Amino acid sequence: MASADIKRSLATSNPFPVLIVYTLMVVLTVIAYFGIRWIGETTLTTAAVVAEGVAESKPIKPVDHTIYHVLLALMIILVAGRVFGKLLGLVGQPQVIGEVVAGIALGPSFLGWISPGTMNCVLPKQVLPFLGVIAQIGIILYMFLIGLELNGSLLRKRAHATIAISHASIIAPFLLGSVLSLGLYHELAPEGVSFTIFSLFMGVAMSITAFPVLARILTDHNIEKTPIGIMAISCAATDDVTAWCLLALLVGFAHTSVASAIAVMVFTVAYVLFMVIIARPFVARWAESRPQGADPNGFAIALGAMLLSSLFTEVIGIHAIFGAFLLGAIVPHESPIAKSLVSKLQDFVSILFLPAFFAYTGMRTSIGLVSTPWEWGVCIAIIAVATLGKFGATVLAARLLKVDWRSSSILGALMNTRGLMELVVLNIGLDLGVITPTLFAMMVIMALVTTFMTTPMLRMLWKEEPTPAIA
Repeated sequence: MASADIKRSLATSNPFPVLIVYTLMVVLTVIAYFGIRWIGETTLTTAAVVAEGVAESKPIKPVDHTIYHVLLALMIILVAGRVFGKLLGLVGQPQVIGEVVAGIALGPSFLGWISPGTMNCVLPKQVLPFLGVIAQIGIILYMFLIGLELNGSLLRKRAHATIAISHASIIAPFLLGSVLSLGLYHELAPEGVSFTIFSLFMGVAMSITAFPVLARILTDHNIEKTPIGIMAISCAATDDVTAWCLLALLVGFAHTSVASAIAVMVFTVAYVLFMVIIARPFVARWAESRPQGADPNGFAIALGAMLLSSLFTEVIGIHAIFGAFLLGAIVPHESPIAKSLVSKLQDFVSILFLPAFFAYTGMRTSIGLVSTPWEWGVCIAIIAVATLGKFGATVLAARLLKVDWRSSSILGALMNTRGLMELVVLNIGLDLGVITPTLFAMMVIMALVTTFMTTPMLRMLWKEEPTPAIA
């Protein structure tokens, strides 16, 4: 009743008295402040200046515009990623490839080449450290999502075929990458890096398959639930788990003594066993206790555990992304909590954080460093070796398991996808000082080319539903 009376009173009241009172209030406030200011300036400021023996007031520090540049950079990165993603989607490429290209286009390889002033305005150098932190947080969250989406039961159902094909697609490119490093070491390895570390990194970098990009390509073509699609996802997941373990060992060996490297290996194995044997049952029971998914408390607990796991792997000497991935992998794949975490995080991470990572990679990539005929020859050789190792080994392994040629070729084309996961590995290598910026640029080109190849090859090979026969 009172509320109705107030509404009627406001509707029928004369506005002029209110306007007069409001005007007087503002005028009196201004007059009062200037009086207070006059007292302060003539007594307090003068006394302070005389006491300090200073002739005039100290100048105010200039405003730091870093946050302005960071926000502007993120906005431009986000828009560019969506635009390039839509453009490349017209030729059948997934959104993530457009975002990778956008990130490189905003860096010295394209924008810096045609207009250095514009690049310095859009992505000035002082933004790079902040963009790097945002990118690292994004990749940690992304690897947590990859772990949550990893279907362990799917891997166990086809364990014999999956492991055989996946490990063949790792061993061959690993060995070929190590052989290639014999010819690259003197020219493209940083000073002070041993051949062992350099060759191990080249082998691991050649062995990566981009499980998330592959899954996106299968979904775009509506073949993710077909026999060949399930086999490809299983092989790619096994491939990535194995390759990440190898990379973790490599990170442990890099820039450490043998004793330190052994300690890193021991701590890594101990932590993996702890997570799988001890932590996993507790996580499963916790997931069962939340049938409604992740409420705010559950969401906070999950993120806190992810950060703690990432922190621990960073402390023991391997990258923080391994801890995030491992925690995600022990959360039951089909549980409501896993699905809820994915739904809450996926869009935010993929739309904002990943394009920031691609731009960070793009700012560190200068394709102009690959300038001489010899360097372009090396770049072509890297692409050829990477493709031969992945595609060739996958096809041969599948054929030995009595998969038909066309299905084997489709599987090989899919396993040759590298994309985002390769860029993560390359950034780790550059941060460790294992590769030079020139080799980094060559490997980024290889990642783009091998990922671009996947969709055209899949369309060329896919005529009807291939059903691989596995012995």
